Amino acid sequence: MGVLSRLLRYAAIVCSLLVVVGWGWFAYDQTAEASANTQQEIDGRAAAQTVDPSPDVERDRERVNGPVHEAVDDANDVLLRPFAPLVENQDSKWARRTIPAALALLIYGFGFGVIARFLADRR
Repeated sequence: MGVLSRLLRYAAIVCSLLVVVGWGWFAYDQTAEASANTQQEIDGRAAAQTVDPSPDVERDRERVNGPVHEAVDDANDVLLRPFAPLVENQDSKWARRTIPAALALLIYGFGFGVIARFLADRR
């Protein structure tokens, strides 16, 4: 197996893991937020949702998430950016996160894997 083939295979694995872990954290955060919002609504308080957080809110989230979670989120921002325009008009946070994640897995995971296999077979 050639060096380029091996690098592509490792890139496919790393990118796929980052996308899956990032989506998992997103899902966990959303379900936790939904639970908190439901509890607030039951208590009669309005559930606040921030679609476009201010820099202060973003800094607070960075402190809450911790360095590993923030690193995965930053990596996901880069990996999912090419696919984000496809769903930017969606109302659902889940659609805006899941569709780009699925496309990223298809391109980075499957696509890089196919290219790596093709390069390995050419040798």
